[in-house]
Amino acid sequence: MPKIFVTRQILAKGLDYLRQASFELDVWAGPAFPTQSELVAHARQADGILCMLDDKIDASFLEQNQHLKVISNYAVGYNNIDVPMATALGIPVGNTPDVLTEATADIAFALLLAVARKIVDSNHDIRAGRWHDWHPTGYLGMDLKGKTLGIMGMGRIGMAMAKRCFGAYDMEIIYTANTAKPAAEQAFGARQVDFATLLHHSDIVSVHSSLSPQTTGLFDRAAFAQMKNTAIFINTARGAIHQEADLAEAIQQGRIWGAGLDVTNPEPMSPTSALLALPNVVVTPHIGSATTWTRNEMSLIAAQNIVRAFRREPLVGFVNPQVYE
Repeated sequence: MPKIFVTRQILAKGLDYLRQASFELDVWAGPAFPTQSELVAHARQADGILCMLDDKIDASFLEQNQHLKVISNYAVGYNNIDVPMATALGIPVGNTPDVLTEATADIAFALLLAVARKIVDSNHDIRAGRWHDWHPTGYLGMDLKGKTLGIMGMGRIGMAMAKRCFGAYDMEIIYTANTAKPAAEQAFGARQVDFATLLHHSDIVSVHSSLSPQTTGLFDRAAFAQMKNTAIFINTARGAIHQEADLAEAIQQGRIWGAGLDVTNPEPMSPTSALLALPNVVVTPHIGSATTWTRNEMSLIAAQNIVRAFRREPLVGFVNPQVYE
């Protein structure tokens, strides 16, 4: 039986699918993530790997595991994988697109509400016994009706976030993207703008783009300085897109109003991060896809990618389809 190394314990739907397809599974059972040497060693004993976004499938890993028949990433992103090298070695790479769209958009929307209405900060005060009475100037937040939402990356998740904000709060939608998005323009009256315009005019900037050399560190001191001092920054895409120290400084100095983050750099976030001491910041531990249905479907697609690769069939989420050529 082909052997698959699964680098974390995932929900049963995908594992059951692989077992029913007669695959032998080596599921990592350690309390901590596998180290790079452990990752390499287990992969050497496997025919394929089902890995996570924080598993480093780089050139060194691939040089030592050229025998792999498939790499299936349990994520929509795949910046942890050296895709060009995998392709050169003839290894199909799969991901899990589409199924986490709604769950991730929910988290972005929830972070926006939590920051705008100081939900987490006020809840902390109640738990700490600091809420003594109702006060007319206590916990004043921000109205969202009619605000301008700037979407960076109008893909599926960006569209879902725009739909929520447009439908619930009649927000004006502007966006940056590599190409125009007629569906967003028709559905929400969205306008494509350049990055500087997005920063200047948005009341909320919500990041939904992939991590690339162009987006890494894009939201830095200079970018935050161009935003409104009443603006809220939301990032549910990749932590490396914003520079943490610059974001903390911008909020501390009142250059922007607050931030909601489901992604940080590094992950896990340092408990001593300056951001965590700020009342207008809400951080969640990368839970954008964390619903039972979504994680089950991700596990199933990741498993289907493996089975299809061994059959030399197109993967459900196929990062490098040219590998079959």
